[in-house]
Amino acid sequence: MIQKIKIATIDLYNNEPNEGMRCIRDIVKETSNYYSNQFPADSNQSIEIQYDVFDTRFKDEIPDLNYDIFISSGGPGSPFEGEGTKWEKDYFNLLEKIWSFNQSNDEKKKYIFFICHSFQMMARFFQIGEVNKRFLKSFGVKQFNKTIDGQNDLILSELTNPLYAADIRQWQVVNPDYNHLKELGAKILSWEVPEEENKDNPALGAVRISNEIVGTQFHPEADPESMLYHFRQEERKEYIINRYGEETYHEMIRWLEDPLKIKLTRKTVLPSFLKNAINELTEIKV
Repeated sequence: MIQKIKIATIDLYNNEPNEGMRCIRDIVKETSNYYSNQFPADSNQSIEIQYDVFDTRFKDEIPDLNYDIFISSGGPGSPFEGEGTKWEKDYFNLLEKIWSFNQSNDEKKKYIFFICHSFQMMARFFQIGEVNKRFLKSFGVKQFNKTIDGQNDLILSELTNPLYAADIRQWQVVNPDYNHLKELGAKILSWEVPEEENKDNPALGAVRISNEIVGTQFHPEADPESMLYHFRQEERKEYIINRYGEETYHEMIRWLEDPLKIKLTRKTVLPSFLKNAINELTEIKV
């Protein structure tokens, strides 16, 4: 028996050069290889993964509900930039279809993971908190504190507390609507470790809307190579040094090789989401 799983990445980078799409593709490929290696060559069972990318923000491309799993990427600029545009209407329409589908189907559901810019879009769609501009842009390897729910959640449970992740953004989700979160059955999984300027109002780091729908403000797909790409850009190097000092800049670079920091987040969060979704979608258990 061959079980097919269709995965779609929703590209919100708006044609901006980035490492995020490459990192997501690498993780999906590793996941596909993982399942391919679970069955001997002569087995009549297999799990085949189809992977497609939709350039939503730049080309108005949007997947349909024929896909099983969706990954919505990071992206530049404001999460309000697309207000009134076709791509944003199509994007929110897709989210509405996924949510409605899951509410009316008890067995196979649709799974979606939101990253950074998409996390802010998710917050707007589900109205779980205030989305606003951060007091200053965040860039580098940052710490996030896990909540009790986060300590027990499948995407974060294997990470240290605080966890370490790539954080590249100018916007944030703050002031969560706890009543609405409760109505949805949603859970806050982590918070950013705040800086002095926002010590009393940290931003949300990760939220699980449901068993199938989850997002992170940070970039769980980032690997050391992708972060070195950013750290070597003179403008970003100067920003970190001017903001935090040269020692912090070099410390962040050292963190890239620490197996318990960026590397652990990269190999744990998104892979755990994908494997959980695939295991729940297929009749073949591995």
